[in-house]
Amino acid sequence: MPISALPKHDKAIDITAETCPMTYVRTRLALDAMETGQVLLVRLKGEDPLRNVPRAAADQGHELLDLLEQPDGTQVLVIQKG
Repeated sequence: MPISALPKHDKAIDITAETCPMTYVRTRLALDAMETGQVLLVRLKGEDPLRNVPRAAADQGHELLDLLEQPDGTQVLVIQKG
């Protein structure tokens, strides 16, 4: 999916090469560097990150806006910093 077709966002990271727990560590570091209300896109792949990253982000008080399946089998998680 071209980046222009993705939701409006302030930052995007790709954690498809990471394994848990680094998937959420990378996501949290990105969120920590952002302002409240900004939107982060996280490209992820695999069952564990798909299960753990959204849950951990929600537990930290961030809002999960969307999860977009991509043609290459990855997912793009849309998180608004809480």
